[in-house]
Amino acid sequence: MSHPIDPRGHRRSRYGRYTGGPDPLAPPVDLSDALNEIAEDIMAGYSPEQALREYLRRGARGQDGFDELAWQAAQRRKELLERNNLGGTLQGVKALLDDALRLERAQLARDIDLDDTDRAFRELQLENLSESTAAAVSELNTYDWQSQDAREKFEHIRDLLGREMLDQQFSGMKQALEGATEEDKQAIAAMLRDLNELLRKHRTGTDTPADFADFMAKHGEHFPENPRDINELIDILAQRSAAAQRMLNSMSPEQREELMQLSAQAFGSPELQGLLGDLAGNLQGLRPELDWSSSADFSGEEGMGLGDGTGAMQDLAELDRLAEQLRHDHTDLDLDALRRQLGDDAAVSADLLNKIDQAMRNSGLLRRSADGSLKLSPQAMRRLGKSLLDDATAHLSPRSGSRDSRLSGLSVEQTGATRPYEYGDTQPWDVTRTLTNAIQRTAGTGDPLKLTAEDIEVVETEQRTQNAVALLVDTSYSMAAEGRWVPMKQTALALHHLIGTRFRGDELALITFGRHAMSTDIEELTALPPVQEQGTNLHHGLLLAERFFARHPSMQPTLLIVTDGEPTAYLQPDGHAWFNWPTDQYTMYSTITQLDKVTKRGTRTTFFRLGSNPGLENFLNQLADRVDGRVVAPDLDGLGAAVVDEYLNYRF
Repeated sequence: MSHPIDPRGHRRSRYGRYTGGPDPLAPPVDLSDALNEIAEDIMAGYSPEQALREYLRRGARGQDGFDELAWQAAQRRKELLERNNLGGTLQGVKALLDDALRLERAQLARDIDLDDTDRAFRELQLENLSESTAAAVSELNTYDWQSQDAREKFEHIRDLLGREMLDQQFSGMKQALEGATEEDKQAIAAMLRDLNELLRKHRTGTDTPADFADFMAKHGEHFPENPRDINELIDILAQRSAAAQRMLNSMSPEQREELMQLSAQAFGSPELQGLLGDLAGNLQGLRPELDWSSSADFSGEEGMGLGDGTGAMQDLAELDRLAEQLRHDHTDLDLDALRRQLGDDAAVSADLLNKIDQAMRNSGLLRRSADGSLKLSPQAMRRLGKSLLDDATAHLSPRSGSRDSRLSGLSVEQTGATRPYEYGDTQPWDVTRTLTNAIQRTAGTGDPLKLTAEDIEVVETEQRTQNAVALLVDTSYSMAAEGRWVPMKQTALALHHLIGTRFRGDELALITFGRHAMSTDIEELTALPPVQEQGTNLHHGLLLAERFFARHPSMQPTLLIVTDGEPTAYLQPDGHAWFNWPTDQYTMYSTITQLDKVTKRGTRTTFFRLGSNPGLENFLNQLADRVDGRVVAPDLDGLGAAVVDEYLNYRF
C-alpha cells in the first residue's frame, strides 16, 4: 500500500498485491486432519516417522501428495519424449533448401534472356546436388542464384543455423537475433570472444571481480538471468551447455554428422562454430561434474530445433531431479522448478505439504525420543483423544439420558475449598478468588487488569463414587487380520481422554491380551504394532485386572473386555503361556475361574463382542450370565461409542 499526495495535499491510499514475503494474513496450517490420519497409521503399526512420510506421500485432503506429483513428473517426461524429435533444425534447413531450389528452377525455366548453355549447366548443377542436405548446402555456397527469392531462402538457411546454434547455448537467442544485421552478428562474435577470454582467465585463476563487472557492463543484455558473479554465470552457461551436449548425444550418428557439416554455414562464417566450440570446452573444463554424457530417446513427430531441443533436455533433467526429490527428500524441493514443469496447482500442493511437515515437527505434536525417533507428544495424544472422544460421544445411545449431562461431571459435590486451575479441569471457577488474584498480581504495576491462566481458581469437588476401570483389549493376530486393530486403539484413546479430563478421580488400567497379557500406558498402546503371534490369553488379562482392582479397594471396579475370539491360551504357574486351538478344557477352566475371582468383589462387567462368530457369541453370553454382566456387539465404527456409553452408564 502506498500513500501518494494529490494536488490539494490530501493523502490517498493505493492498494495492490502484497509482495513483502509470506502473507501475514494467511491462515495457519490446519493440523487436525493431518494428526488424525497420521495417528491412524501409527495405530495400524507404522512408526510416527513412517506415518508422517506416508501422509505426505498420500497428500492432504483435496491436495495432491508427493507420490501423485512424482507420477505427474514422470508423465510429463514421457510426454516430452513421445511427442518430440530432434530433427527440427535439419527439417527446417531441408524445407528452406527445397523452397530455394523450386524457386530457382522456376526462374531458370521462365528466363528467356538466359543463354541456353548457361541454363542447361545450371539445371545440371541443381540436378546433381548431393542427397545430403549439409553437402548440398555446401555445394551451393558458390552458386550464382538467378532468382532473388531463391537467394534469400538460401541466405535464410545460414541465418537460421546461426540463430539455432546460438540458441543452443543462450536461450532466447533465436528470437532475439531474427532479422539481425551484420553489425549485430559482429557484436555476438565479440561477446563470445570476450566470454571465452574471461573463462580462460578464470580457469587459470588470473581473473578479478573487475573483469566480470567489465564483461557484464559490456554484454549484460545477453544474460537476462543477471548473474551476480562469475560462478553464477558459469553455472547458468554450463548447465545449458551440458544439456546441449546431451541433446547431441541423443541424435543419430547421421544427424550429428549433418549438423556438424551445416554448422560451418552459420551466418556464412565458420568463426561462429569455432567460438561456440571453445565456449563448450571451457565450460566442460570448469564444470566437469555436470552430466555431459547421457542421452534420451525422443520418438515423436514434432521436430525441435537446437535451442528447443536443448531446452527439452534441461526440462528432462529438471523433471528427473524433481522426481527424485518428491520420492525421497522433499525438504529441498524446488518449488519454482515444480511450477515451471507441472503448473501452479502442483506447486501449491507441494508447498502445503512442506508446511504441514514443518508444522507437525515444530508444533510440539511430534517429539524426538532419546534414540532419535519421532513419537506423538502428550499434546498430540490429548488432541487425538479429544477428537476420538468427540466422535464417540456424537454416537452415544440416548437410553441413559442426555449425554451432555453425563459428560459434564455432575457426580461431584462442592467442598467449599478452591485450588489453582489445572489443564483439563471442568469444575466451575471461583470468580471472587480469580479476580482477587488478578488484582493482586497487577497492583502497583500500572498494567491494565488482565486475567491469565495463573489467576484462575476452581471450586474443589468430591466425587460421590470413584471407579477403577480395567479396559482389556484383545491383541491376538485375528484383531489385526480382520481390521479391528485401529478401532480397538481408538476406543482406548477415547476412554483414556474421557477419564483423564472429565473424571480424574477414576483410575484406568489398559491391559492387552494376546499370547500373553500386559499392562500398558496409552502411548505404548497407541504405538503397539500388530502382533503376528497367535493366542487369546484372557486368563492372563484377568489376572492383571484382579491385581489392579486390589490396589484400589475403595473404588467401584468396572471390567470392560473387547475381544473377537474365544480364549485359546492361559498362563501356567511357571509364567509360560499354554496355547491350543481349538480351546481346550484347561484354558476354559482357568479363564472362568479367574473371571469368578475378579467379579466376586462386585465388579460390573461388560463384554464387547467383535465379529459374528456363533461360538464366541454363545461363550460370551454364558460368561455374562455367570457374572451378571452384559454383552454388547457393536460394529467397528461404533466400538468407541459403545465402550464410552457403557462406562458412563455404569458410572451414573
